[in-house]
Amino acid sequence: MTDPQMALMMLGIFIALVFLGFPIAFTLMALGIGFGYYAYFDPGRMWRAFNRLGEDADGWTLVTTWLEGLFNNRIFDLFVNQTYTVMANEILTAVPLFLFMGYVVERANIVNRLFTTLNIASRNIPGSMGVAALVTCALFATATGIVGAVVTLMGLLALPAMLRARYDPSFASGIICAGGTLGILIPPSIMLIVYAAASGVSIVRLYAAALLPGLTLVGLYLVYIIARAILQPSVAPRPAKGELPEVPRRQLVVMLLTSFLPLAVLILAVLGSILFGLATPTEAAAIGALGGMVLAVIYRAMSFERLRESVYLTVRTTAMVCWLFVGSYTFSAVFSYLGGEQMIADFVGGLNLTPFQFLILAQLIIFLLGWPLEWSEIIIIFVPIFLPLLAIFDIDPLFFGVLVALNLQTSFLTPPMAMSAYYLKGIAPPQVKLTQIFAGSMPYVGMVFLCMALMYVFPQIVFSLPEYFYGTR
Repeated sequence: MTDPQMALMMLGIFIALVFLGFPIAFTLMALGIGFGYYAYFDPGRMWRAFNRLGEDADGWTLVTTWLEGLFNNRIFDLFVNQTYTVMANEILTAVPLFLFMGYVVERANIVNRLFTTLNIASRNIPGSMGVAALVTCALFATATGIVGAVVTLMGLLALPAMLRARYDPSFASGIICAGGTLGILIPPSIMLIVYAAASGVSIVRLYAAALLPGLTLVGLYLVYIIARAILQPSVAPRPAKGELPEVPRRQLVVMLLTSFLPLAVLILAVLGSILFGLATPTEAAAIGALGGMVLAVIYRAMSFERLRESVYLTVRTTAMVCWLFVGSYTFSAVFSYLGGEQMIADFVGGLNLTPFQFLILAQLIIFLLGWPLEWSEIIIIFVPIFLPLLAIFDIDPLFFGVLVALNLQTSFLTPPMAMSAYYLKGIAPPQVKLTQIFAGSMPYVGMVFLCMALMYVFPQIVFSLPEYFYGTR
């Protein structure tokens, strides 16, 4: 069996083990070390070590020499070096800080006040409660970047309120599921940090590139909610008289200043300091973490128990991401050494695809991978397989990264493995069926594809801000 065939076997075994439920990070490390031992094995080293021994060597010396030859393999040096490379990666330093900011903000009791205020402020807009829920989801998701937390919290807060307001369960569920996933696209997104670390793309340019597509997607969602409420009023009835409290304009302004403004200022401070070059992403993440704690103190939601829980969740999630990187780096290094990467490049290059056809094929594969896998696993493990092919088709990795970030929205919304739907079903009232949640989410999948099409037709949606702030490369 040739080395490239061994590389394909390595990839096939990995996919099979993932579907069997094995831990992905440790599966990657085990396969990387196992196949790497084969790739780097040099039997001559062992025999040379034995030849240096004299005829009077005792049994213990023979055993230790055999063990030394057995473990004298470059794969172990590679594994240690890859682990050190991940832990010393300056880009990944921002991950725990942004995670900590998100977990602290999640526990600061901001969302309840924000949703109530936006619901009152938008009362005259068709589908006002849905609009308020989506804007709250977008802000909260952007501040936390944790899909499960946003969907769960908004499901506990906004879904019962919308059902009491006679909203269609499917329509209401779709708003929360779609809005909760926006945090992996809109900066400061942890997913974009991970993509930048995997691809070598500047995280600053990537944040600038993802901002307008993220806002475009939010705009499409809002247009859909309002249009559906106008064309089909039964799914989102206007609030009855007396259903919402009458709030004087001055009091409403105060409510907005105390609920919407603090969270918006925190997000803009973090993102603005990055885009305008005032701070590195890591420094901005530190500012955000401090700002999150200040907000929690202001809202009287800071306690030692909540702080300890936030630290624990941050460490756990960061460890998961870092071990995935260690396993992926080791796996991909061995896969490339065996010739698997070159074989894939030759195969794809021989298909005579146009850049558009390659983009469609790559995004279709990522879309299908989103059913069984988390976004972190797709970005860290599978996206690097596509990256060397981008130069062949003259595709900017920046553009490709934003397309992937958009595409991964669908992985949380598309049955049968739509995790947002399962998060919501876990806390939804019993009368809300999973099939209703799936049905409510599907229109938003279509809008994600529409946004991706707009990006391809009008690529300046992606490139305008990076070129404006940092010039062309």
